[in-house]
Amino acid sequence: MLKEEWLVKHCGGDVITLLRFLDVETYELVGESVMGVLLKDGSVRVQDGQTIRQYFTANTEDAEQVSSIKLMEAEVALYWKVMCMHLQAEAQVKGSEAATTTGTEAAVYASEASDKNDLLDGVLPSTVAEFVDLVKAHLSAGPNYHFASRQLLLLGGMLDFSDSMNRKVASSFLYELLNRPLEHEVDEDGNQIAIGDGVSLGGDLQWAKAVSELAKKVHASIGEFEMVIATVVEELARPCRERTADFMQWMHCLAVTGLLLENTSTLRSLEGTAIRPSEVLQSLLLPAAKQKHVDVQRAALRCLCLFGLLENKPSTELVKQLRLSFINGPDLVSAMASKALIDLVSWHGPQELDQAIGTEPSDANYEKTQFAPVDISDLNDDDLNVGVLSILFSGFHKDDWEFSPEGDNHDNVPTILGEGFAKILLLSENYPSISADLHPVILAQLVRLYFLEESKELGRLKQCLSVFFLHYPSLSEKHKRCVSSAFVPLMRAMWPGIHGNAGGSGPVVSKKRKQAVQAARFMVQMVQSPLFSTETAEQACMSPESLSSSPGPFVNYDISEEGLAIRIAVEVGNSQDKKSAPMKAYALALCKVAVLLRFRQSEQKAIKCMRGLVNTLAASAASDKDLMKELAQMASRLKSLDESPEEELPQDQADAIFEQLGLAGGVKLDAANTVVPPTPAPPRSVRAPPARRRARRAASSSDDSEAEAEGESLDVTSVSQVPATPSVATARAQRASKTAALSKFKSSVKPSLEAASDSEQDEMSGLTTDEDPSDDSDDPDEEES
Repeated sequence: MLKEEWLVKHCGGDVITLLRFLDVETYELVGESVMGVLLKDGSVRVQDGQTIRQYFTANTEDAEQVSSIKLMEAEVALYWKVMCMHLQAEAQVKGSEAATTTGTEAAVYASEASDKNDLLDGVLPSTVAEFVDLVKAHLSAGPNYHFASRQLLLLGGMLDFSDSMNRKVASSFLYELLNRPLEHEVDEDGNQIAIGDGVSLGGDLQWAKAVSELAKKVHASIGEFEMVIATVVEELARPCRERTADFMQWMHCLAVTGLLLENTSTLRSLEGTAIRPSEVLQSLLLPAAKQKHVDVQRAALRCLCLFGLLENKPSTELVKQLRLSFINGPDLVSAMASKALIDLVSWHGPQELDQAIGTEPSDANYEKTQFAPVDISDLNDDDLNVGVLSILFSGFHKDDWEFSPEGDNHDNVPTILGEGFAKILLLSENYPSISADLHPVILAQLVRLYFLEESKELGRLKQCLSVFFLHYPSLSEKHKRCVSSAFVPLMRAMWPGIHGNAGGSGPVVSKKRKQAVQAARFMVQMVQSPLFSTETAEQACMSPESLSSSPGPFVNYDISEEGLAIRIAVEVGNSQDKKSAPMKAYALALCKVAVLLRFRQSEQKAIKCMRGLVNTLAASAASDKDLMKELAQMASRLKSLDESPEEELPQDQADAIFEQLGLAGGVKLDAANTVVPPTPAPPRSVRAPPARRRARRAASSSDDSEAEAEGESLDVTSVSQVPATPSVATARAQRASKTAALSKFKSSVKPSLEAASDSEQDEMSGLTTDEDPSDDSDDPDEEES
């Protein structure tokens, strides 16, 4: 990053030029950060004669002096806002230091604080009336000065409103700001289009915050803020309650209502105001949510969410309306409804929302292990047997959501659901009503969403999930267990052509398989990531020898690489019964993942269990020579780690491991712990070259010695039914075929050559007769024939 001093020098020493270079209207936070650094370093200071008052120019030509205001550029307005906030912060720091010290040091700090306050008073407008005139002038200048107006409005928090006259002037100005209609445009057909986000006051969330901060400063007494804002809401709500308001009036009223609810700590503070909480809900928010205009529905749902957060228990009508809007609303409305439901679930818990509407799941046990299968398109409005989490989770499976990256990414339903469920997983301890068995289901869906082709354009979602996946598996053992448990369900859901998944053309299937393989390797990386815990730190201080020789009394295989390898091997074994091409490719892909996992010498039971499952992997990988070599190497490593390689793991102990991993039934371990890549036999239709008997016998003895020396090789019968070397029966069959060929050749030759043919046939009979292999001799003449 370039140093701020160099930037100032590069811009001719003018900080305003620097801010203009940074484009502060687009990168406001960057401009504030650079200004803050320059002010702390002393590179920028208030020069003599510099003040906001210089933008007031007096016109004395008339009999009555009239002041005109020079408009500020966006960079100038940001400069003065940051400068005044810096002076105020320094004055407060010096004042605090003066209050905590005594003697001469306290006097010095007090003097410095007084100097900062005097400098701030000299920079700010001299009166509240001048401040109001300055902001009004920029507001009247149009949308191009909206940014400057917001920067100047924030200066009001530094003014003194203790005087009743100043407070009256500021209160009147606030009333105008709250009643200021939303800015809009008119299209070619004469339709009004609101400018901004459509839910905040002024169409800008930052503007709404600036107005609320000024209102809290002016109306600082207890309950005064709520009283004033509620009065404005009641006035704006009259045409809405009388059903005479257009959509712009609805949006304006809901924007002020949202401002009130967002800055209120409890609904009790609204009791006794111009409009009671029950009236806000029944007469304003619920009717607004049923309006036809999309922007009105979005603003109403945002207010319903804020209202629900203030309630001790969510009301029935509120939850029903949010569910209905999520199910039946357009995409933008469903996005706002999903965001509201996620916020309410995070605040109250899913059980509270379900109890508010009397939800009674048809199968409570199923709800604890799986989300109820819901088709949003066919869900009835009055169907209350489906929990709120099941409804939200079903949003992942809806195919017609818009993934368009246009506008803000948070308007996409998949983005909101992804962020919301990631938050639920991170804070799972706060939601005991959500079964732990649902966590792997949620995690698998988040990984699948992360690798979807449509998600590439959703930058906000990708960034959120990237940070989530980086930290989630390392926070606790529960999270690591969730990652391991989610691996197999994720692969089943992503692999095309199996378990009801759609297939497609060759390129489509290939792309889907690549995505599934990427997701599998990604999950392996999460399993291999270290834990951020005290136990991990203690184990890191131990040497590998002491760590491997000190096994614990109870091993959590479901949080380790060993457990994931066993899960994969069992899944491969259960897939061997299905001989379809997609299933074979699926099993082969799982085998390629299994060889990436590592085993610790301390986990002897897991090592023995995996040695009994290696042949299961090899049976599915027989068609891939490179993979077979990797499996052989894996088997060799497992044998070297096994402290008692001749002893087998009892089936009951293997079943205990399977039960701990949640593998119902498991598979039977293979007693033969030998794995050898198969050597394909030559086709019978191809004539095998004649082999010398002495060489064949030598090769046979050599093979026997190699088989004895090879400690860890794949069992021939467990991999393929094709023998590794040609048998004697095969050789005899080849000789019989030669005899038949010669007989045919004899019948086709001329009679004059019969004598020569007979002599040649007698000479060749030694190669074609069915002789017993035990009669083989080492005669060199026979070898030459």
